[in-house]
Amino acid sequence: MKTVIKLEELGLFILGIYFFNQLEYAWWWFLVLILVPDVSMIGYIFGDKTGAFCYNLAHHRGIAVILYLIGIYCSSSAILLSGVILFAHSAMDRMFGYGLKYKTGFKYTHLGEIGK
Repeated sequence: MKTVIKLEELGLFILGIYFFNQLEYAWWWFLVLILVPDVSMIGYIFGDKTGAFCYNLAHHRGIAVILYLIGIYCSSSAILLSGVILFAHSAMDRMFGYGLKYKTGFKYTHLGEIGK
């Protein structure tokens, strides 16, 4: 089952790359910004519950889609870019086994425990 999930996430990551390609940004922007959502891990300084909330907020695909739709509505390439980066990053993380976090600690995710 994990292989199927990883393949599905790979497909979504490729979709994120496709959507990025539709924007008017140079490719180096993708490489620079793809890890920006991981800044949300700073929330773990304030404890597991706050850390999980911050991390999950910055890795939620629904929020990525909403940002993208807002970008379309407002004709804002910056908001479109934010949605695409968040979408692609979330897929990339899940492809590597990093899922949404439980409040019990960073290594406990909806995809299972990291490192097992």
